[in-house]
Amino acid sequence: MKRGLNLILGLTLILGASLGLAASPVVIKFSFVTTLNTPKGKAAQAFKQYVEEKSGGSMKVELYPSSQLYKDNAEGLNALIFNNIQLLVPSATKLKGYNPAFQFVDLPYLFKDAEHFKRFTQSEAAQNLLNSLEKVGLVGLGFWPNGFVHFTANQPLRRPEDFKGLKFRTQTSGVLEAMMQALGATAAPMAFSEVYQALQQGVVDGQENTLSNIYTQRYYEVQKYLSLTRHHRLDYVVLTNKIFLNSLSPEEKQIFLDGIAYANEVAFNEAEKLNQDALAQLSELMEVIELTPEDRAAMEAAMEPVYEEWGSKIGWDLINAIKALR
Repeated sequence: MKRGLNLILGLTLILGASLGLAASPVVIKFSFVTTLNTPKGKAAQAFKQYVEEKSGGSMKVELYPSSQLYKDNAEGLNALIFNNIQLLVPSATKLKGYNPAFQFVDLPYLFKDAEHFKRFTQSEAAQNLLNSLEKVGLVGLGFWPNGFVHFTANQPLRRPEDFKGLKFRTQTSGVLEAMMQALGATAAPMAFSEVYQALQQGVVDGQENTLSNIYTQRYYEVQKYLSLTRHHRLDYVVLTNKIFLNSLSPEEKQIFLDGIAYANEVAFNEAEKLNQDALAQLSELMEVIELTPEDRAAMEAAMEPVYEEWGSKIGWDLINAIKALR
């Protein structure tokens, strides 16, 4: 009798444990600042679908777009390091505190086109950048594109002299501050979520961003002109943390990494498509200014001093490695 009761108890415990595992999937909290209808948002949704399907529901991805949980600043990065969230995709320049070289995306006219950037992301130089984050407990999983950055304002911007005396929202970056100074303008760093109101209230005269961000954030409601300057890039670094990654079983880890690889391809495809679609929409909502070759040459010449100041800080080895991939 006693042996029978022990057997029943043992089976109950095993069944309970199995049910407990089934009811408690691995949860991946994925925080980002953009909307779902952006390259980052589309890639995040692709990652969620892939992981949940391949794991049969034993892994769950919770998406938190539009800064619902954290901004991609020190607060968000600290939350990631301490495993309060498991995925963050900040713009590369936000990682300058860990390695100044991540400001490479802010350097003016460094990348020729989207394919040039993609080649860089697959290079040894890119992997070395990602590996440099391990010392703080972060794991760099790759780069997601957003695209080239353009200026908006309430007056036409074609040549460096058009920028004099104006104030532009930028990300917090010494490179971008130097760039605006070279144009005779002032940089006003602020969080992505604060830009629309700053434009609306006239706190800043303009801003710089990718086409998809300009459209999804509705800057066309508070800005009249879009200048297609393509003066630097805004791209992201896909990050997790060592605590989370080391907690996964080999099978879970493989699904997680395969999901990231799948989302990488989605990110590149969506960035190109969404930026093209955004430009078509913005052409109906703003006055779009195409720079002539002479305009572009004048802009490049005006921004050349940025390299003199920041080249050695970011690293000429990295800059030259990127240029070699053109």
